[in-house]
Amino acid sequence: MKEWTDFFILMGGAAATLTGLIFVGISINLNRIIAIPKLPSRASQALILLVTVLLICALYLVPDQSACLVGWEFLVTGAIIWVVTFRIDLKILYKTDKEYKRQYLMNAIFTQLSVLPYMVSGIVIMLKGFDGIYWVVPGIIFSFIKSVLDAWVLLVEINR
Repeated sequence: MKEWTDFFILMGGAAATLTGLIFVGISINLNRIIAIPKLPSRASQALILLVTVLLICALYLVPDQSACLVGWEFLVTGAIIWVVTFRIDLKILYKTDKEYKRQYLMNAIFTQLSVLPYMVSGIVIMLKGFDGIYWVVPGIIFSFIKSVLDAWVLLVEINR
């Protein structure tokens, strides 16, 4: 699986960089973010998704692991993050005004598209070997897109 090493190194580095940038951005607008009840949860979700990418990459890069072990690591990591992000989505949905609930449901679906591929990847890797690694790619892509969109709201839209 050496052909995937560069991909995971690149994605892990990108996730770490974006995580740091979002931390800085959040600290700049912290008072405004805290003033709006659902924004701290949205900020934590953006960071959680990026840290998940970092964790998935780190787990994959551990040498000499069997496919079954990598599959379990991806499945367990994905399941834990799914529970955490789902609870955050419910909390935000509860705080969202009725007129914006549909819009936020789309946001919550985007979160699911970010997390569920990690679990699918883990299951497929355990059952069919490392071919299941391809399922990680959409999870990483959606995680980056969702985190950047959340960061945009936290850093730019909040100032409008």
